[in-house]
Amino acid sequence: QVQLVESGGGSVQAGGSLRLSCATSGYTYSYYCMGWFRQAPGKEREGVATIRTFGDTTYEVSVKGRFTISRDKITLYLQMNSLKPEDTAVYYCAAKAGHSLICPLSETAFDYWGQGTQVTVSS
Repeated sequence: QVQLVESGGGSVQAGGSLRLSCATSGYTYSYYCMGWFRQAPGKEREGVATIRTFGDTTYEVSVKGRFTISRDKITLYLQMNSLKPEDTAVYYCAAKAGHSLICPLSETAFDYWGQGTQVTVSS
């Protein structure tokens, strides 16, 4: 059974930094695909970044150059720098089932989800 548990959210002023973590268990695919998504109040959930085997990454345009996704053996990370008020949202960790050769920035491609962690950026 795959479990994803996020942590590291909180409140920060604009320009600040946060690092989100997603502890994984039961996710052991050699060719993996994992990602971070976010949902702001009144908006649909959107992709933020994905990472797949060999470290290939994809970023949503508004976070490129500010956010960095990475992974070690059991934890997925999202380093967020130069935060803006529009980054305020609930952030979700996600993983795609099966061995993955592609890793799209689309929530419909992902099978496992964490419970989410709140990030609030004040101006």
